[in-house]
Amino acid sequence: MMQIGYTMMTEQAGPRELVEHVVGAERVGFDFSVISDHSFPWLDSQGHAPYAWSVLGAAAQATSRIPLMSFVTCPSFRYHPAVTAQKAATLQLLAEGRFRLGLGSGENLNEHVVGVGWPSARVRLDMLEEAVEVVRFAGGYVTRRGRHFQVEDARIWDLPDPPPPLGIAVSGPRSCALAGRRADLLIATQPRRALVEEFDRHGGVGKPRVGQLPVCYDADRDAAVARAHDQFRWALGGWRLNAELPLPAGFAQATEHVRPEDVADRIPCGNDVDAVVEAAWSYADAGFTELALVQIGGGHQWPFIEWAENKLLPALREL
Repeated sequence: MMQIGYTMMTEQAGPRELVEHVVGAERVGFDFSVISDHSFPWLDSQGHAPYAWSVLGAAAQATSRIPLMSFVTCPSFRYHPAVTAQKAATLQLLAEGRFRLGLGSGENLNEHVVGVGWPSARVRLDMLEEAVEVVRFAGGYVTRRGRHFQVEDARIWDLPDPPPPLGIAVSGPRSCALAGRRADLLIATQPRRALVEEFDRHGGVGKPRVGQLPVCYDADRDAAVARAHDQFRWALGGWRLNAELPLPAGFAQATEHVRPEDVADRIPCGNDVDAVVEAAWSYADAGFTELALVQIGGGHQWPFIEWAENKLLPALREL
């Protein structure tokens, strides 16, 4: 049975609301939770971007059962990997073993703020692989001279046992190979069987595979479609485009010709449980073991959580 998770979407709600929402998700029975780690929303209409790690710390204290996960953190630009390692260790202690560290090669939208430029995708993946080596260090002092990162007498004084499992976001063969070799789980936002197969080929057999699915619940389907178009049409751009754009204005321009019906064709909108189950099945059929749902619209989480408790989660348990 596929595990069903809840997404704390930092681009569409403030920090206190995000914590309240994940408490509600735990109460109604979601199996796990994830949080986006952004410095900008994709579109101005989303309107938020609080610091994910502060929210995670608060969520760890406000909840008692639900696992937490960054989805995903880039340890290569805004955060040095040694700092990422310390944050993850601390969060794992606060969450009493409920945290998983999801890592990825980043998006220009978030990482441009430190002003070091935006290299090619190949270089970014090389940086991620080196960063993973740094993040994995355990006790004692560490000094390391790498191609991209230097570490000087680093030490994590408060080490969790066990350390948080590490996930890597994938989009193609090279990232799948890296995830298969170095990660404890795979992360993807598309139900592509080829990603899972490549992950398995490089050592991922038996490891969790976590996907993500946006939905837009509303009793009024037209309102749901309008909200999904307003706040989530960027998702139709694809990874190759979305990783490169530096500001929300670029996403608005890149999606100005996307129609509401285009969004509705890709994102389940309204209150049709079967439509969400069908979309979720595409992940299960591709070999994913976990799926995090995103309810679009920060102000529409509570109706979604209630709907999930009463109708959606029972139906998804059949997968």
